[in-house]
Parts: sequence; structure tokens; C-alpha cells
Amino acid sequence: MIPINTTQRTSPDLRVLDALGSDSSSTRLQAALAAGTHPDVRFVGPLVARCAIEPDFYVRDMLTWALTRLPAGKTVPVLLAELGSEVAQARSQALHTLSKVGDRTAWPAITRSLLHDADDEVARSAWRAAVVLVPDGERARLARDLADQFGRGDRTVRLSLSRALVALGPVIEPVLRKALASADLEVCAHARATERLLRDPDSGFDESKRIVALGQEGA
Repeated sequence: MIPINTTQRTSPDLRVLDALGSDSSSTRLQAALAAGTHPDVRFVGPLVARCAIEPDFYVRDMLTWALTRLPAGKTVPVLLAELGSEVAQARSQALHTLSKVGDRTAWPAITRSLLHDADDEVARSAWRAAVVLVPDGERARLARDLADQFGRGDRTVRLSLSRALVALGPVIEPVLRKALASADLEVCAHARATERLLRDPDSGFDESKRIVALGQEGA
């Protein structure tokens, strides 16, 4: 582990900052761990900047953990600024980190544009952040925004959308009924799979879609 000098420190430990840019993923992982183990608000900028370009999933996860160890008042404004980045990973990681920080003052920044982002990873991160941060009075509107995307993407994307909707609870029932009546078979199948997850969280997502597909074939 990277040693940290905790006495008479006047600037962020340059060894940690240098290590965040190492060619070695294990070194970057240790650097992120060190930054979280000894939180310093002066690391906020470098940690967020690294999130935007870090190729390793485990390092990104550790970077997020390190950011959650810092005061939300320092991290949230920097993360919100990232939501306007042209770099998809910057938007996605900022959303992911906001969902882990859990500061509901960030809710207004979870825009319809982010919820419908053309990049699937950004959209999935926005869905997860939204269900964590949404105020009670906005849950029905969020359900409508999410349900507009029934039928989007591959299995992974559809399961993420279904899980986000299910996390909102019974408020999603009106949008489920509307989607179940859709003439679009993909929308209907996705809605049925989501309904099954709502009724029985232990049920299989793929199995419920298969049942709907068979029913449609026989109609």
C-alpha cells in the first residue's frame, strides 16, 4: 500500500496523485484505496478526473468509494459539473458516484436528457441514481420517464430499466398497464417481465419475457 504522510501536510500527497496515473492497474487501485483511507478534500478534483478515463472497473469502483469518504458538500458540485461532459464515461461515473453519495440535493441535475442518454451506460447509471435521489413527490413522473424506454437495448439494459422501475414500487403500476396494452411486442414483453419482477422479485427476468413471447405467438 502507498504510504501516506499524515503530519504537517500542506498539499495533497503527490505520490498518490502520481500513482493514480500509473500504467499498472494494481498501483492505481492502491492509490485510490489510499485516497479513501486518508480522505483529503484536495483529492476531489483528481479523483473525479480519473473516473472519467479509468479503464479498469475495479479501480473505478475504488475511486467512487474514495469520493464517498469525502464531504458531500465538496464532492457533489464537482460531480454535477461532470454531468455536462462530452465524455460518456465521465457522465456515467459521476452519476454512479452520486448514487453512492446519496445527497438528494443532486436530484434536479438528473434530467430527462440523462435518463434518455444515447449511451446505454450513461442511461443505466442515470436510472440507478434517479431511484436513489428522487423525492417522493416526483416518483410517478420518474416512472413515466423510465417507462418511455420499455424495449430499449439488450438484456442487460432492459434488466437495469426493470430493476429501476421496480425500485420505485407500486407507483409504476399505471405505466405498466399502459405498456402491457402496447401494440409494440418488445414493449409489451419488457413490461410483462417488469411486472413479474414487481410481484415476485425472485422470479426470472428472461423467463417472464419468454412466457409473453409464447403467448404472443399463439395469439
